[in-house]
Amino acid sequence: MLYPLYILAGIIPSFVWLLWYLRKDSHPESNSMILRVFLFGMLVSLPVIVIEIGFFNLAAKIPFPRTIILLANIFIGIAFTEEVAKYLVVKYSVIPHPELDEPIDVVLYMIITALGFAASENILLLFRDHPLMLLPDVLSLVAIRFIGATFLHALCSGVIGFFAALSIFEIRRKHQFTITGIGISTILHGLYNFSIIAMKEYLRFVIPVIILITLASLVSLSFQKLKKLNSVCKVR
Repeated sequence: MLYPLYILAGIIPSFVWLLWYLRKDSHPESNSMILRVFLFGMLVSLPVIVIEIGFFNLAAKIPFPRTIILLANIFIGIAFTEEVAKYLVVKYSVIPHPELDEPIDVVLYMIITALGFAASENILLLFRDHPLMLLPDVLSLVAIRFIGATFLHALCSGVIGFFAALSIFEIRRKHQFTITGIGISTILHGLYNFSIIAMKEYLRFVIPVIILITLASLVSLSFQKLKKLNSVCKVR
């Protein structure tokens, strides 16, 4: 049975990125909390799939041009749905938790949730395609997902985490920060998917790379800013 191999292969990209981002926390979180949030991220992918399928079926019945339906499916059905779902995991399972004691933790837990979500996606893709996949195909898919979709999920959620952390200190602008974070992540996530699905030739490569670099820069700046906040304030 190759199923255990598929599960392991699907988790590896997320695990590598997880190790990378956990190094940025000078006050490490407990392993139990990390595992808990990672598993929540994996589990939330299941209702998200149901919502996405329902949205696609509904959109197909609306008499709009195919381009409009495609854009709605990519930006709303996929990107918006996934980014909101990952945010809700952290909002309800992490932010009220006593282990959340630093602003930077919000970003880290958003990334951990996203990596769990991406791991679940990776596994489902491998299971879906398994009758036709040889080991080189599995390794190729894992490598592509590592530098592509898995990294994208982590970075998009990291951006949301930054604005969610700021909202803790700016109560009056809480909703504004949340909407901004989800909005930026949804647009960049959607544009990434749209470029791969609908654009031609080199644009399928160039635009996703630009988006990943942009997101990585935003997340890096987020860590730097929140570390400064950490020196003067704690999350309560």
